[in-house]
Amino acid sequence: MNEPAPVEPAGTAAPQATAAPEAAATPEATAVPGVAVDVVLPCLDEVAALPGLLTRMPPGYRAVVVDNGSTDGSAEVALAHGALVVREARRGYGAAAHAGLLAATADVVAFCDADGSFDPADIPRVARPVLAGEAELVLGRRRPERGAWPSHARLANAVLAAELRRRTGRTVHDLGPMRAARRGALLELGLGDRRSGYPLEVFLRAAAAGWRIAEVDVDYRPRIGRSKVTGTVRGTATAVRDMSRLLREVHA
Repeated sequence: MNEPAPVEPAGTAAPQATAAPEAAATPEATAVPGVAVDVVLPCLDEVAALPGLLTRMPPGYRAVVVDNGSTDGSAEVALAHGALVVREARRGYGAAAHAGLLAATADVVAFCDADGSFDPADIPRVARPVLAGEAELVLGRRRPERGAWPSHARLANAVLAAELRRRTGRTVHDLGPMRAARRGALLELGLGDRRSGYPLEVFLRAAAAGWRIAEVDVDYRPRIGRSKVTGTVRGTATAVRDMSRLLREVHA
């Protein structure tokens, strides 16, 4: 599979990843001056949420918006707000997240949803232990506002977290989408899932590799616009199937 080519805003000089086989992607990448952390934002029709999200990105944190087939102009809005935009034609959270990881150039990469449910001000809190060398993987433990987390999705997450604690002995309460790790280390995990099981595979392979894994609290608000995955019963069922498969295949 070819690595998606990023699209830069006009007038910027940040380097672009070349279209190359995924297997050729290496931990070595040319960093962009002033960028400490690349923030990967998988995106499918999030035009309403992107302006508020991108304008609040902390200094030193670059937004890498991975357009996963949007038809509402999300990519153009992201470009207009200074983000690095990567186009990934293959649908799926994992496909978009991994495309962003490949396009990133910072040593540390964070992941965040593009639907406005997270506050970008919390991203440095998640990235800080990785930057300081205190942990290899940091997960954002969601502290939801009223109405932000549907009960079926919250229950499924709690069951999964309990199973992960039983299997790995790690202290984990939330396998949420906000996380941070070093780019090169993530690539070395050999991640293969390109659907909704991607976050789980990261955790399982990191635990198997002996990584130090930590959690920090992050705010969680009602998303802007229509949910496409865990906000719907059908989406949650799909995620459960993907994750059940990974639990059978990957042993931590």
